Amino acid sequence: MNNLLLCNFSDRHDSILETGKRNIMITIDGSKGEGGGQILRSSLALSLVTGQPFRIENIRAKRKKPGLMRQHLTAVKAAMQISSAKVDGEGIGSTEIEFTPGNVVPGEYTFSVGTAGSATLVLQTVLPALITASSPSRLVLEGGTHNPFAPPYDFIEKVFLPCLNRMGPTVACNLERRGFYPAGGGRFTVNIEPVEKLSPVDISERGDLIGQKAYAIMSNLSGNIGRRELKFVQKKLGFGKDCLQVIESKDSPGPGNVLLIEMRYSNITEIFSGFGELGVSSEQVAGKTVKQYENYDMAGVPVGRYLADQLLIPMVMAAGGKFRTLKPSKHTLTNISIVRRFMDCAIECEPTGGNAYEVSVG
Repeated sequence: MNNLLLCNFSDRHDSILETGKRNIMITIDGSKGEGGGQILRSSLALSLVTGQPFRIENIRAKRKKPGLMRQHLTAVKAAMQISSAKVDGEGIGSTEIEFTPGNVVPGEYTFSVGTAGSATLVLQTVLPALITASSPSRLVLEGGTHNPFAPPYDFIEKVFLPCLNRMGPTVACNLERRGFYPAGGGRFTVNIEPVEKLSPVDISERGDLIGQKAYAIMSNLSGNIGRRELKFVQKKLGFGKDCLQVIESKDSPGPGNVLLIEMRYSNITEIFSGFGELGVSSEQVAGKTVKQYENYDMAGVPVGRYLADQLLIPMVMAAGGKFRTLKPSKHTLTNISIVRRFMDCAIECEPTGGNAYEVSVG
């Protein structure tokens, strides 16, 4: 991907969005860019923040099962609930919806996916609007907390929310029960103390390494699986035994395994995750997770790829800020295109050497 594409999103001709003036319906082609659920979630979040209605067609067109799945429908209904939005076309399997938001109303809400679909992704949909709402909110989210294709709860708590809180709000979460794919059944709460306006942040340096650990979380599976994963991490990264831990999740409804490598620096914490699956050895799971960290470490940047996706909307809401990250993924590029069309601001992404890039807003 060439630098021109990365640096000048406002001039792209293959844009995901056909835009109109504020309060005129925006049409989104969900088959463009990464072609998945991120397009829907970002559009819902930005619609709540800006008050602009939108219509999305070809929802999740690039996935094996296109259209709304349970977690996406829960995100739509959560956005409806906090803003008394008008929605046409919502339903399992729907490939097109029209969403017209009302005023965002903070308060106490419970959002239940009802399956192993990711509850953390539902949180991503409503959180931007609630962190600048007129009063505090408390959310209860039920569903998957540790899914292969979504940020695990640990990432939200230890990586994303500390960065978000630097922008002004106070958001705290508490895990009550883990839910692994495919059984789900997890539950966590989120308390939100909003601010009137977010403040820009600069996340350009990691700072000194102040702590590291790897932990394998096991649910209804042999602890030996986790011990093998940690043995591989120890061999490849040289972690001491005091940095390794197997955690038995006693109350999760179904089986599951996730390996997490947590690196704490003076300016940021990053977490890298790998999920156990049938037919994949513990060493393979650990190898992929270690590789994620090694790519991050070699780039010398503070912000990993998944965090980069999640920082974009808050930074645009703050009308400023910057961070250094790895070469942007297709998810990030798609997210930038969507943000750029809902909100009038400059977003630049420039290479700074090696596999490092600087993303700046404002």
